[in-house]
Amino acid sequence: MTQTIKLSAFLVANQLDIKGIKSFLDIKPLADSSSELFYAFGNEKYQYFFNYGVIAFAGYSEDEMKWAVKAVQAYQRNPFTAWLRDDHEICVKEGSEIIFNFDELILDKIDSKVFRISMFNLAQSVALDHYHAVTENLLTELKSFATQLELTGKLRISRKNMMRFLGRALNTQNEIAENIYIFDAPDQVWDDEYLDKVYQGFMKHFDLRVRFSEIEYTLKIINDNLSIFREIINQRESSMLELIIIVLILVEIVDLFITKLLT
Repeated sequence: MTQTIKLSAFLVANQLDIKGIKSFLDIKPLADSSSELFYAFGNEKYQYFFNYGVIAFAGYSEDEMKWAVKAVQAYQRNPFTAWLRDDHEICVKEGSEIIFNFDELILDKIDSKVFRISMFNLAQSVALDHYHAVTENLLTELKSFATQLELTGKLRISRKNMMRFLGRALNTQNEIAENIYIFDAPDQVWDDEYLDKVYQGFMKHFDLRVRFSEIEYTLKIINDNLSIFREIINQRESSMLELIIIVLILVEIVDLFITKLLT
């Protein structure tokens, strides 16, 4: 007998209030921490909440997922109008090996632990999609500064705006460090060879390490460019300060000269 279950993950907000969702649902989760909540609702239906704004589902219809997301809308901080989404299917075939196809995992048995590992990796994939778009936007904006410098020889941005841009880049870097766990295998796979195979298979299937490295490299380029731009702005402000000092000295000299002429 073959059974197919659909998994879906949505990035719905910048952050989820995990503690608030736990109080609202008022049922015991299968697993919980300060950053995650994993629930079973019967008939192989599961919901997985992550503090970085992703909600993952297994075994739900489209209408049920939309309703579930709206049900916890009060606990979504800075919700997105357009949700980022990724889907995958799990096909259970008796006697099958673990096989990853384009958008399908085939295996011979499934339980809540397999669902959790699968949904965990799908959520990480959606988060990486989001951070890739954010870092690419930062890099595009930074390129416009570099082009401006190339064409005019000047950097037409104030220190305040540059520091705000730097703050956005640092916040993005901190969010990635806090929310992407691809280098730390979940505790449940350590003592279970089958789960570890599923976990490692998803890591490879979604190219999580490669995609994370690409984001890291983009952030490094951004940081290197910002260091140069900060030096230019500091030099510009230093030159301005020197000019002001020179003007003040000249004013003092002129004032002294006029005073002597009048006495």
